[in-house]
Amino acid sequence: MASTDDQPRTVEQAAAELNLSRATIRAWIAQRKLGHVRLGRAIRIPADEIRRLLEAGYVPPERSR
Repeated sequence: MASTDDQPRTVEQAAAELNLSRATIRAWIAQRKLGHVRLGRAIRIPADEIRRLLEAGYVPPERSR
């Protein structure tokens, strides 16, 4: 069985985890910027997709010279 961290997120859970609005998550889904799974009318965002967004937006600190 998958751990809780690997469970797909609802739109509300993804928004809370990323500190974004539900409208932003829904807009990214509509624009196909955010991978998702449709189960009937339900939308789930895979945990890997949340990780991808965080890694893609990561800006490393500047190193002292």
